Amino acid sequence: MTNYRSQQRFYRILVVVALALLVIMIAAALCVGRYFLPLTAVWQSLVHVAQPINPANNTIVWQLRLPRILGACLIGASLSLSGGAYQSIFQNPLVSPDLLGVTTGAAVGAASAIIWHQNTWLVMICAFVTGLLTVLITVSVPRFIHSHSNLTLVLAGVVVGGFMTAILGLLKYIADPESQLQDIVYWQLGSLEKLNYHTLAMMLPIFVVAGGLLLALRFRLNVLSLSDMEAQTTGVNVKWERLLVILCATLLTAAAVAISGTIGWIGLIMPHIAKLLTKQNNQRALPLMAILGAMFLLLVDTLARTISAGEIPIGILTGLIGTPFFIGILAKQRGHLT
Repeated sequence: MTNYRSQQRFYRILVVVALALLVIMIAAALCVGRYFLPLTAVWQSLVHVAQPINPANNTIVWQLRLPRILGACLIGASLSLSGGAYQSIFQNPLVSPDLLGVTTGAAVGAASAIIWHQNTWLVMICAFVTGLLTVLITVSVPRFIHSHSNLTLVLAGVVVGGFMTAILGLLKYIADPESQLQDIVYWQLGSLEKLNYHTLAMMLPIFVVAGGLLLALRFRLNVLSLSDMEAQTTGVNVKWERLLVILCATLLTAAAVAISGTIGWIGLIMPHIAKLLTKQNNQRALPLMAILGAMFLLLVDTLARTISAGEIPIGILTGLIGTPFFIGILAKQRGHLT
């Protein structure tokens, strides 16, 4: 009992510290950029909205930086939650949100819209729809071959993802190299540069509903991470609850990819860190995953828009930061992954 209470106390302190750090990072992100704003100027812009003291500062804070910061927090939290859910459901610590072909399918939809000269809204809608369609195809493959094991579903995701990659390659081949190809490649690398309040409002219901359901089901994830036979003995409807978790994780991933492009590593690394800190307990790990994912993407996006004259695509930075980070995690967990 004493050990349990000490773990509970440690977890609460951990969450409070993580939230405090996230608030500090948000404040710092509002200040830094090509045009530095003191914290006092940021506070004045946030407080005096109706009658701004400095209209230029208000524009920078409210129209340029705040939408990106909110988007980074939402997208980072969503990708992290999705990764944690997939890793638990498929009982594989090395899977990530693109397991079922979501990100590649979304990239195909976005590339198609770009080639058809559609606007940003239709690019996002096409990315979202094709991401979901890809998952439906992936989930249908095991049923078609009458095999319902997790391994079959994972392999189906790899195959469908490979097929979508081939289609994406074809679209890049026929794209206009002067304009369209550059847009497709830039979208693939991920960016929050075009985020605004309308975009966030369009996807916010998906983030809230799907993310809320995953958090509500976090105790069930501990059960669903067991074998089917063990899970069924607890009275859990394994088939339907697993399908619900996969659907929620897929919706989160598709919504995130639709408005930001392809961003890797968050859904792979953040769940590992959260589970290391919470002793593999999904009930405690999932809320922490969301906070850590928000912090990580916020940090990367702030670096992307400040460390050079031109904005660096987020996917490049997440790869540069994430690769050595994940190698360290693998080295620490090598005994548990064999």
